[in-house]
Amino acid sequence: MAGTIRWVRTLLGMTAARGTNEYEVWARAVEGDAGAFGELFDEHRDRVFGHALRALASRHDAEDATAIVFLELWRHRRRIRVVNGSVIGWLLVTTNNVCRNQARSNRRYRLALSKLSAERSHPDPSDELGAELDRARTAPGVREVFAQLNARDQDILTLCVLEELTTAEAAVALRIPIGTVKSRLYRAKNRMAELMLQNAPDVREGWSL
Repeated sequence: MAGTIRWVRTLLGMTAARGTNEYEVWARAVEGDAGAFGELFDEHRDRVFGHALRALASRHDAEDATAIVFLELWRHRRRIRVVNGSVIGWLLVTTNNVCRNQARSNRRYRLALSKLSAERSHPDPSDELGAELDRARTAPGVREVFAQLNARDQDILTLCVLEELTTAEAAVALRIPIGTVKSRLYRAKNRMAELMLQNAPDVREGWSL
């Protein structure tokens, strides 16, 4: 991840972190202070990277996603709502959006490659049947099941379950009432559990939200 850190720092002219209170740091960053933004980057980059890595399962893709998230934070800093003096809620929701876009791009790329491969060769039908049977026996894990949820469910589970924000903090980050957070969280947990039972019964054993 060191290369990504250097690239973002160079692009934004950021200095090293100084450990100041985030309320003050954010106020300076909003006014265009690259040094203050560097402090925010140092404070939250590992958490953003870890969440991106969970979603994408690739360090390279997670590094790219982390860079994009912080560039978006810089670009939109005057319009971002801060939760209890921290930008982490916005960062995590944005990470979900970036990862979804990146996953779609990766799927399109793999599809294009598979079409090229199909045009250049004529596989044995028995090989294709064997591959289908292998796929049928291999149930998706938690990451794959999470990816099947809609964006609303992914965001609420990310904030309240994975990152353990309070319902009040999630409400501010998502700009919805606390009651709506609670109802969405309840439905999202049930939907995730249903998908786990349908698609990954082995993983579902001993797993709960």
